[in-house]
Amino acid sequence: MSTKRKIYSSDLKAKLVLEVLEGEKTLNEIASKYEILPKNLKNWKKQFLDNMSLAFDKSTVVKEYKKEIEDLQKDKDNLAKKVGNLTIEKEFLEGKLESLVSSKCRKTFIDTKLDISLNKQCKLLNISKSSLYYEPVKKFSSEGEMKLLNAINDIYSEHPYYGTRRMVTELFNMGFNIGRKLVASAMRYIGIKALYPKPRTTIANKEHYKYLYLLKEFKNDKNQVIIDTPNKVWATDITYIKLEKGHVYLAAIIDWNTKKILSWKLSNTMDVSLTTGVLNEALSLYPKPEIFNTDQGSQYTASAHIDILKDNNIKISMDGKGRSIDNICIERFWRSIKYEEIYLNDYKSMFELRNSIDKYMKKYNSKRLHSTLGNKTPNEVYFKTINNLSHNSDKLLLKVS
Repeated sequence: MSTKRKIYSSDLKAKLVLEVLEGEKTLNEIASKYEILPKNLKNWKKQFLDNMSLAFDKSTVVKEYKKEIEDLQKDKDNLAKKVGNLTIEKEFLEGKLESLVSSKCRKTFIDTKLDISLNKQCKLLNISKSSLYYEPVKKFSSEGEMKLLNAINDIYSEHPYYGTRRMVTELFNMGFNIGRKLVASAMRYIGIKALYPKPRTTIANKEHYKYLYLLKEFKNDKNQVIIDTPNKVWATDITYIKLEKGHVYLAAIIDWNTKKILSWKLSNTMDVSLTTGVLNEALSLYPKPEIFNTDQGSQYTASAHIDILKDNNIKISMDGKGRSIDNICIERFWRSIKYEEIYLNDYKSMFELRNSIDKYMKKYNSKRLHSTLGNKTPNEVYFKTINNLSHNSDKLLLKVS
């Protein structure tokens, strides 16, 4: 147990020093009398003798103390300035650290071997101490959640075009009573999403002239466009295809009567060269049509595309604004190629996609039967009509590079 330190007043010290200076008693006698260590008396005496002249020169004392106070004030001001600068630098670095480094990464800076306490380190790094001991719960790790992920994956494999609404309905039929939010979270977790075109492929240019829709005269009582002969009406459009890294655009021209694909082209950009290229290819391979139908996209209203049609005396027809159904023939073909070929494969490059589309186009024209054509192929109907060829014609669609 420690002994409490005694504190002696100035008056007592002065009294004892005077008694020592009288010289009538020894240092030990005086110390014993007042229960004070002889060493203290000796120190007080020395201190008194060293400063007794100050009693006769107060101005010097005041001056010295005043200078000392001024020096201390300067030191205080300099110290305060340094502390202020250090505080600003500290706050600046803390702000940069917080903005540039995530809290998860900042946790790795904690070092239990340092003399700085964990509380202090957490405060400096601006992280919660409780977060050091927090173990996050891993999503979709339980047995039930794994069954859900497997079920979603199975449904997606069979129906890659299902969104969360139809996915929830399908899961309910399988015994999973969950909502769309959880399904959407699960689909994001396993990295899948419903397959459907996202970027707009019809972007009109307000300065370009828009032509009238000329196919109304061919509509029947059911509002269906009926074209009775090949090369009377050609239709064209552009669709979007997503690859592993980026996306590309596919343009094609179809003969409305026979459903034959006359030309097609794949491009990584959607510009007028895509539409003019596929049009020139079709005109070089087949007799020109009477009417050429497109949407109001800027690629089709551009002068480079319009001039080709005018130079060949082809009538220009354009869908009404927002009326994709006006070009239903090519829209149905997009559905066919996507559901029968594109959505079933995972293309790594344009080269793979182009080869796949080339094979599908040949199969579509020469082997795929159409109920609307009396279960015949587009090539059979097209070539038999315009060239009076037999249904065994081996003429196939040339690939457009």
